Amino acid sequence: MGKSTLLNRLTGSKSAVGAFQFTTLTVVPGVMNYRGARIQVLDLPGIIKGASTGKGLGKRILSVARSADIVLLVLDVFQPYHEDVLITELGNIGIRLNQSPPDIVIEKSTTGGIAVAQQVKLKKMSEKLLKEILNVYGYTSARVVIREDIESEQLVDFINGNKTYAKAITILNKIDLVDDKFVKDVSKKLKTDFIPTSADSNKNINELKERIYNELQFIRVYLRPKGGETDFKEPLIVRKGNTVTDVCNKLHRNLKKDFRFGLVWGKSVKFGGQRVGLNHVLIDEDVLTIIKRK
Repeated sequence: MGKSTLLNRLTGSKSAVGAFQFTTLTVVPGVMNYRGARIQVLDLPGIIKGASTGKGLGKRILSVARSADIVLLVLDVFQPYHEDVLITELGNIGIRLNQSPPDIVIEKSTTGGIAVAQQVKLKKMSEKLLKEILNVYGYTSARVVIREDIESEQLVDFINGNKTYAKAITILNKIDLVDDKFVKDVSKKLKTDFIPTSADSNKNINELKERIYNELQFIRVYLRPKGGETDFKEPLIVRKGNTVTDVCNKLHRNLKKDFRFGLVWGKSVKFGGQRVGLNHVLIDEDVLTIIKRK
C-alpha cells in the first residue's frame, strides 16, 4: 500500500520498497524535519486481521503504536475497507483513535453508596447503568462527577485505566492510479476524513507534513540571548499552550530557579520587549529572552 515509499518521502529514510504488500518486516525509524521540528516516524509492518490476538507477530507490532502521538492509517486506494481492520486491531489492544480520556472523576468512599453529580446531562447511558457498571468493578460507595456525556465503553475504559489515546490521520495512497471520481466514490466508504496522496509522484506530501505538524500542536519559540541576536535558524519546539516555565525546564533544569523575568516579542504580548513572568503563555514564533538573577 506504499507505506515504505511514503516514509521515504516524509523522512528520507531508506525503508525497503517493493511493488507488493508487507515489504517491511521490522520497525523502520525515520525523522521528519519540518518547520524546525524533528519528528520521529516509525514504519510498522502491515497490520492484518487478527493481529491483536498475535497473528503475524501482530501484538509486538501493535504495541509500538501505544507510545505514538499520532497514528497514520495508510490505505491503498483499491482497499479502503482495510481502515476497519486497522481501527479494530488497534482498538483491541487498547488504543483509542481520535478520542480523549473521558472527563469524569471517580473517588472511592467507605459509606454512602454511589453519588453521581452530572455537570453534563447523561444521554448516551443512564445513571442506573453507570452505577451497575461501577458495582461490577467493585465500587459500592463512590463520588462520581460527570463533566461530559459518555458511553458505557468509555466508562469501562476509564475504570480499567489501561487505554492509550492517539490522534489518527487517514491517508489514501496511490491516487495517481485512479481518477477523481474513483477517489470520490472511495471517500464515501471511509469513516474518517483523509488526505489523498501519491508517494510515488510526491502528491500532497507537503500537505501531509503540515497536517502532522499541526496535529502535534507544536509552536516555534525563537531565543534571543541578552544583548545578542535572535536565533531564527533553530527554534525551540514546544507545545501549544506552553509557558515560559516549560521553556525554562526544556533548556536547563536549574533555569527556572535562576529566572528573574522574561522579555517577549511577538503576538502573545501587547508590545515588543514586554516583560513577562514564568506563567506567560507563548504563541508560535514568539521571541524570548530570559533574564537570570545575578
